[in-house]
Amino acid sequence: MRRLWEALARETHDERGSSPVEFVLVGTLLTVLTLAVLQLGLAIYVRNVVHDAAVEGAHHAALADTSLAEGSARTREIVARTVGLEYAGDVSVRQSHSLKHESVEVTVVTTLPLVGLLGAPRSLEVTAHAPVESLE
Repeated sequence: MRRLWEALARETHDERGSSPVEFVLVGTLLTVLTLAVLQLGLAIYVRNVVHDAAVEGAHHAALADTSLAEGSARTREIVARTVGLEYAGDVSVRQSHSLKHESVEVTVVTTLPLVGLLGAPRSLEVTAHAPVESLE
């Protein structure tokens, strides 16, 4: 019995062949971590693009010689051109008094990318405001 325990102890302390296993485990972990960071960057990029498009649409709709529909179209155009047409679906534009005077509010509700550009629909909402320009 003692010889069996000695042979077992000798075999379990042998580290031959452990390098490939460690490489696979660490490589997998680093790959998953890298992909997660890239996905986070993509989600932040999409959010910033959609927000900037909403700001541009609000400023365009707030001009004295344009309508709210033109601001909505401008927002859709920017979003569709930069991240894709499926992200430009739900754009709403309205006049409000949120800045203590007449202003235009553009709200975009779109998909938050979770795996590549696929994600949870209607989970990202951004709103932008711009003061209405007058000719007075």
